[in-house]
Amino acid sequence: MRKRNALTAFTLALTTAATGTGFAAGPKGPAPAQRDGLERFKEQKVVWGACQDEELAASGTECARVTVPLDYRAPGGRTLQIAISRVKADDNGKARRGILLTNPGGPGGPGLSMPATLRKQLGAEVAAAYDLIGMDARGVGESGPLDCGLTRASWIRSSGSDRAGFDASVRLARQDARKCGEKYPDTLAHYSTRNTARDVDIVRAALGERRTSWFGQSYGTTLGSTYAQMFPERVDRLVLDSAPDPAKYGMGMIQDMGPANEKALDDFAAWAAARHAQYGLGATPAAVRATVEGLARRALGEPIKVGPYRLDGHDLPFLLLDLGTDSQDNTRYAEVVRSLLDAADGKPGTPHPYLLDMVKELSGPGTAGRSAGLSAQVAILCADAAMPRDPDWYWRAVERSRAEQPVFGPVVNGPLPCAFWKERPRERLTEIDNKVPALQLQATGDTRTTYEEGLAMHRAMRGSVLVTVPTRAHGVVRSRTGTCAHQAVADYLVRGALPARDMTCRPAA
Repeated sequence: MRKRNALTAFTLALTTAATGTGFAAGPKGPAPAQRDGLERFKEQKVVWGACQDEELAASGTECARVTVPLDYRAPGGRTLQIAISRVKADDNGKARRGILLTNPGGPGGPGLSMPATLRKQLGAEVAAAYDLIGMDARGVGESGPLDCGLTRASWIRSSGSDRAGFDASVRLARQDARKCGEKYPDTLAHYSTRNTARDVDIVRAALGERRTSWFGQSYGTTLGSTYAQMFPERVDRLVLDSAPDPAKYGMGMIQDMGPANEKALDDFAAWAAARHAQYGLGATPAAVRATVEGLARRALGEPIKVGPYRLDGHDLPFLLLDLGTDSQDNTRYAEVVRSLLDAADGKPGTPHPYLLDMVKELSGPGTAGRSAGLSAQVAILCADAAMPRDPDWYWRAVERSRAEQPVFGPVVNGPLPCAFWKERPRERLTEIDNKVPALQLQATGDTRTTYEEGLAMHRAMRGSVLVTVPTRAHGVVRSRTGTCAHQAVADYLVRGALPARDMTCRPAA
């Protein structure tokens, strides 16, 4: 499968209502029962063949293209080619139930490799029951990738400790918005989640299926719940892994990451304090936190030399966000902080491999692949959610956050390119409010889509049953092999058996 470095994987892991035959005017209103101009798309023939990516092809995955309208209000106009993938069901006889469409998150995460990965994670019963279908959403990967020519590695950066650092963040956000607007002046508004959900339904129809099941993680739950709201009669079985609050999608979702990541830092500090003899980060949790905060301040004053590269205090919190995602990575977290401390003190030694890789990506000029991934992510988010346009709104938010969120407040409250996007979203975000049955998985210590946000999705998806995993992780299925959550997913997808009530699954030891 296509490999992605740690930076790209993290950046793409950030978080309306027509029915199956129409384009509705309002977020929840049904479409009229009439021909909608989409027949030629729904009835197209899908031709499967070898995938372009050699590793993907070697995994047993097939690939194809499906044509969709750029603008669903004008289905006779321009079109897009959507790349899809398939790992066929192991048993095409009585055990086969249908198709399971998937999305890995993002927004903007390439999805063609997900079927092969998910097949291993969910086990033989699911592999026998479903053709697993992957999809690069419009503007992503092999589906007409957007590339604004962005030169920075991520919009996730700290605004720093003063107004000068904040103003630099504003300039970068404006620059990203300007570049995308200049390159795609007439099409950016069409790369929304609502349009991707419409694409999903074209894929379902073109594959000759009356209904589809769905597995989405992170942003994939936003897309899945949107599809369920728009096309409820087309949903078979729905699994939502690590969901945000659908009403906070956009700036509110990002701001919620601040307290969650500060809590993750505290959790790590307690773990590292018990291992002070090994890592030397501090003998108490407070001392470890002071070590990390002090390191961030030092990097703002003087960038830390890491091999041939330099890491400043605006980018360093990006590493901490990534390192704190999963409690299973505490050892790496401690090793990287120790490596950074030694580098800041000028001690000789080889930087930690993860650290060197991340700093290399953050320091180097933007590559086409990295620019395309970031461009797609920003384009989807900005087509979905309007954000405040006044820079002072963000400055005030950053200043308010400093006392309680000294490390991550200046990161998650700073300006995004959406603040300066040329065109506002053409449609309102989908209001999620339905009784479509679903299985939802959520970790209590999730730093990307917090547990409280997951509870809000659970309330909005009134037919859902919640499986809680008391741990720090994002993506229960991919990071918590061995929990009873995996069995709950298999029982639901294969036998249609939702748990009788909300339940808790302890993580594997």
